[in-house]
Amino acid sequence: MFGLDPFLLSLIGTVLLATFVPCHGAAVPVFRWLAIIVIAMMFFLQGARLSRKAVVEGLTAWRLHLMILCCTFVLFPLLGLALHAAFPGLLQNEVWLGVLFLCCLPSTVQSSIAFTSIGGGNVPAAVCAATASNVFGIFITPFLVGLVLARHGGQSGGVMDIVFQLLLPFVLGQILQPWIGAWAHRNKKLLSMTDRGSILIVVYTAFSDAVIQGLWHRLPLSELGLIAVVDFLLLVCVLVITAFGSRMVGMPLRDEIAVVFCGSKKTLASGVPMANVLFPPASVGLVVLPLMIYHQIQLFVCAVLARKFAVMMKKHEAEKTLLTPAEVGE
Repeated sequence: MFGLDPFLLSLIGTVLLATFVPCHGAAVPVFRWLAIIVIAMMFFLQGARLSRKAVVEGLTAWRLHLMILCCTFVLFPLLGLALHAAFPGLLQNEVWLGVLFLCCLPSTVQSSIAFTSIGGGNVPAAVCAATASNVFGIFITPFLVGLVLARHGGQSGGVMDIVFQLLLPFVLGQILQPWIGAWAHRNKKLLSMTDRGSILIVVYTAFSDAVIQGLWHRLPLSELGLIAVVDFLLLVCVLVITAFGSRMVGMPLRDEIAVVFCGSKKTLASGVPMANVLFPPASVGLVVLPLMIYHQIQLFVCAVLARKFAVMMKKHEAEKTLLTPAEVGE
């Protein structure tokens, strides 16, 4: 739980490969088209695997879902903009765009649910909230990124790129879900490997382009440390706000745990393909660096936090068991 995520190690290996053996010449258009194809396939399979029942179930806990969506798509962007306004010269412009892009992304699904489960939280609500975040993120993230880039002088991909590479494949997968959904769930491990392979292709293509443009000459090692500090600060701020916010509105501990873990996560799996669609090829390598670093930080910090929540839940349940009916009435 505390070691490096195996997928992150694969990403690091892919970045090293792109650093020493970047694709160039005639291979560049081949890899760019391959990246476009695997992104479309990935979002198609996401649509095919997404159970409509999972979307509907648990929606009665509207306060919980609203709080998680607000944390993901309102709180995070506001914190990112505040940090950029406070320390504009701390990071390079493209790296700051990467931080702001991270803030616009939806939550993860697997790790949000896993940490909620470990902490003894409301797992059905976490499943619902994480699923809803990813669905809404396909529509909201490009819109938020467009607003952020317009404010900070960047350029995002065209609307038609977003439609054809993200929305259309996802919608098509949802339409075909009744027929291929069962097959997708039976082959979940195989499709997960396919998803990760797709991301590695996108990362290799993006970093190859960035390396040829002089990425490592423009990005000193010290800046990687600064990115980690900014990412850690973002995560801590959101964890504190979600925990105290949940208590202020009177949520039970089980719901608070779901809000904390679903509201603080950012998806690497969808983020890298989205970056490839939304940003110019030469910028993607720098843009996804903050997300890759945040991915590992959130796993480590939330692993520690989940265990603390598990102890709190056990103590909470024990205290409820020890109360007599008269004490409960009081």
